[in-house]
Amino acid sequence: MAFLDSRRDKQLRNFMQKLGLSDTISVNWELLDLALTHPTISRDKNYQQLEFVGDSVVRLVAAEVLLETYPNALVGEFAAIRSMLVSDRTLAEFAESYGLDRYLLISESAAQDKIGRVSWLADAFEAVLGALYLSTHTMNFVRPWLDPLLITKAAEIRQDPAMQNYKDALQEWTQAQYKMLPEYRITEQPLSGEYQERFLAEVWLKNRKLGTGQGRSKKLAEQAAAKEAFFAVVQQ
Repeated sequence: MAFLDSRRDKQLRNFMQKLGLSDTISVNWELLDLALTHPTISRDKNYQQLEFVGDSVVRLVAAEVLLETYPNALVGEFAAIRSMLVSDRTLAEFAESYGLDRYLLISESAAQDKIGRVSWLADAFEAVLGALYLSTHTMNFVRPWLDPLLITKAAEIRQDPAMQNYKDALQEWTQAQYKMLPEYRITEQPLSGEYQERFLAEVWLKNRKLGTGQGRSKKLAEQAAAKEAFFAVVQQ
């Protein structure tokens, strides 16, 4: 492998220090450089393969953190919270907190794409996790700084049940079991009181109704239906 130039080497070492890691640790610097290279810079040498590895890393760490932090919680709750923890929005938020974009090699046009920003930040964050894991094939360079982020975010999600993403958790299960996506059917109900739920949602799969839910918005009704379905069919 080619050696990194001194400027790039310094950038990557600074990034490690931001994560709370020493710049003298045995990181594979070439992999880390790759993890912070967007496909618009190089079609064949970019973060995409490392992102694939990092996706598994963050899911495993999130699962372990939830089990260690909430040993008495239901698996269904774990699945719903983990879906939020590993979402692009959350990972992009983590990436932003460390200023990852300042270390990412990316074309100017892609960097200015506000719509795609969350996606490439999340992708690069996963790629960094992949590079750190593959440097030692352990979580030694990952968990010391990632655990606190996940613990804080998980607590935030648990305090706001509306953030628990049962839709994604249910979709993940139906895709694994049936290679199909669930279908949501929404009806609007007449309001007779200030606090009455406005929307009724049903979730269906293969002509079978899995669950129903109500909410003040279509999104909340769908989440309520997904939650009922998840515990009814996944947790049975």
